[in-house]
Amino acid sequence: MENKNITIKDIAEMAGVAKSTVSRYLNGGRISESTSEKIKVIIEKYNYEPNAFAQSLKAKKTKFVGIIAPCLDSAVTSKTIMAMDEELRNRGYNSLILNTSLNRDIEVDNIENLSRLKVDGIILIATEITQRHKEAIKKLNVPIIIVGQKYDSAISIINDDYNAGYTVGKYILNKGHKNVLYLGVEEDDEAVGIFRKKGVLEALKDNLDVKVSTNITDFTSKKAEETIDNLIGDIEATAIICATDKIALGALKSINKHNKRVPEDISLVGFGGYDILRYINPSLTTIKFDNIEAGRLSADTIINLIEEKEVEKLKIIGFELIEGTSVRSINKLI
Repeated sequence: MENKNITIKDIAEMAGVAKSTVSRYLNGGRISESTSEKIKVIIEKYNYEPNAFAQSLKAKKTKFVGIIAPCLDSAVTSKTIMAMDEELRNRGYNSLILNTSLNRDIEVDNIENLSRLKVDGIILIATEITQRHKEAIKKLNVPIIIVGQKYDSAISIINDDYNAGYTVGKYILNKGHKNVLYLGVEEDDEAVGIFRKKGVLEALKDNLDVKVSTNITDFTSKKAEETIDNLIGDIEATAIICATDKIALGALKSINKHNKRVPEDISLVGFGGYDILRYINPSLTTIKFDNIEAGRLSADTIINLIEEKEVEKLKIIGFELIEGTSVRSINKLI
């Protein structure tokens, strides 16, 4: 009999005991020494390994942490999740990762599902906190932290989006650009749609000579490309600031397609700090948030909550400006 086919029922029959006795053995319960030895011999003979998740559901602590992710095809999200998983593993916890494909309803359903599965804690990488989110979070009997969005009724870990946006705005001003297009996203996503945009625009408006226009796209490169396709004939801006690197890549494709050049005709900036952007030509000037630190901090915070330790209500992740070759200086300001 192979290990993949052996069950608790099989072990019980071979040992001549009840299934409940085998379960007690596997969960460290009290049984006689002779019975324990019989079960042990069978388990070793067939290399039986109990289902860790199913077994943990019967324990007081499952040692599982649920991670709800908006997508798995984002370099930023993947890097954050990998750091979470590594830190959790190092601390004796297992990750249960659920992908929502940017569907808010699935996000809420997963919060409720994880609670029913009795995980010890939940990490939600959020794109929006809706009323349904708030209601689901309020009903939870396990700790949860929100990553990426600020929510006053839960522990939140967020990027410093406002100051990152302000830094980019000042950078473009210092490069001498006085006609700027900001390509952003809907305000449902407060972090990117509101705070990041607000930082950029407030920096640009510090100079009254600067003309600023804005346009809305979504988080995909394809939609960004289509947006610039529709605007390209009327664009007077010498610089386009994009809310994410994916948006910047879509804009770059459209600019090239229409026989314009970056940065000679139009300068381009993004947010995200994808490693691959160093290898495109021109390399993209971008804001890089410390995604690995965000992942580790998230794992550490949820474990502290599980262990009923005190944690800060809000934690902010820092950033750095990565200067590529996608922005040119024109009439540099002094």
